[in-house]
Amino acid sequence: MSAKLTPPAALPNSNNLRAILAYWLRLHRVRKGWSQERLALECELDRTYVSAVERLHWNVSLSNLERFAQALEVPPWSLLMPPQTQDDVTAEH
Repeated sequence: MSAKLTPPAALPNSNNLRAILAYWLRLHRVRKGWSQERLALECELDRTYVSAVERLHWNVSLSNLERFAQALEVPPWSLLMPPQTQDDVTAEH
């Protein structure tokens, strides 16, 4: 049985780009109903890489940022913009 998909519980630190990216990746992934494995498949990346990015353990190349954005159907720059309020958690982007 797969784990329940849950969005991020808190806003990321607006000065931490890795935390911001992890926040948006998880939020968009959960909105699509995708597991980390599915996102990895869509991006042609390893699931452990997606997990490590979401846990802030890896820096991401621009090429991989573009892969994530394309798979999630969002502009690449939007994955690096700090969410302004908790409302961003529930708002569609």
